Amino acid sequence: MTLTIRLATAADLPLIAGFIRDLADYEKLSHEVRFDEAKLGENLFGPRPYAEVIIGEIDGSPQGFALFFHNFSTFEGRPGIYLEDLFVRPEARGSGLGKALLAHLARLCIERDCARLEWSVLDWNEPAIGFYKSLGARMMDEWTVMRVDGDALARFAVPAG
Repeated sequence: MTLTIRLATAADLPLIAGFIRDLADYEKLSHEVRFDEAKLGENLFGPRPYAEVIIGEIDGSPQGFALFFHNFSTFEGRPGIYLEDLFVRPEARGSGLGKALLAHLARLCIERDCARLEWSVLDWNEPAIGFYKSLGARMMDEWTVMRVDGDALARFAVPAG
């Protein structure tokens, strides 16, 4: 069995879209997937890419992906990498592909002089939490994620007065 990690290209857009839908299904969040594939492609591969994607393959067959982007730590004065999505197809779990995808991101952090690699995990996803802890990740229990989106974002963006 040969594991390979490669940078995604625009030709991988349908594959990436499928991985995102499969991840949402696994996370019981399919009802929240509303992306337009062309817009996703523009945001990943257009003139100003907002995120990057790596594809994990087993014996040349795509079996997983990681979508990530840079954030910035003012306390460190350096960028970091934020892992938005990590997904390995069920039949490929246990192959080491998830660990290989994360290790690739860790190497990118070092190469790009990033201070850290971070991500969120659903609190019910005990298998993932255990896996991440086995790699040396730690829970950031003192932090709570905040979000403004949809109609609330539109209302908030309207100037006062």
